[in-house]
Amino acid sequence: MGFVFYVIVALTLAGALAAVLLKNTVHCALALTVAFAGLALQFLELDAQFAGFAQILVYVGAVAILVVFAILLTRGSETPKDGVFSRTWLAGLAIAAAVFAVLGWAVLGSAQALPGPGGARTAPPTVTVLQIGNALMSRYVLPLEIVALLLTAALIGAVMVAMHEKAGTQ
Repeated sequence: MGFVFYVIVALTLAGALAAVLLKNTVHCALALTVAFAGLALQFLELDAQFAGFAQILVYVGAVAILVVFAILLTRGSETPKDGVFSRTWLAGLAIAAAVFAVLGWAVLGSAQALPGPGGARTAPPTVTVLQIGNALMSRYVLPLEIVALLLTAALIGAVMVAMHEKAGTQ
């Protein structure tokens, strides 16, 4: 764990906290983009180039930009007047704690299943980015196209909502 790791972790956590704590929705979406970029940098630092570049292309390049456009087109960037906290925040906190406990249990359970310092370790898989790209363009081309259509439909829907809202106010 080097200095670069801690800088990227700080960047990712700062972006995630800003996405949760800021009041302006556009600023929250942009902070979420910073968190996505930090995660991509973490993948790249772990030598998972495909996951890192996919994170950049899909989340930073498509999803975050789509969220920002949807917010701006639907005029959802105004800060709510009645506050940002729900009355059911306690239930949300309990659900978040339960999910955290289940995930922690799963991680600790998987760590115990790993062999110890003297145990036999399995070799990491040797899948290259070329093999993943060939699989995406042959076997998984239909799911890839469906995701592209879904993102396009979401953008068109955001534009239609914005146009309908704009026509109703005039």
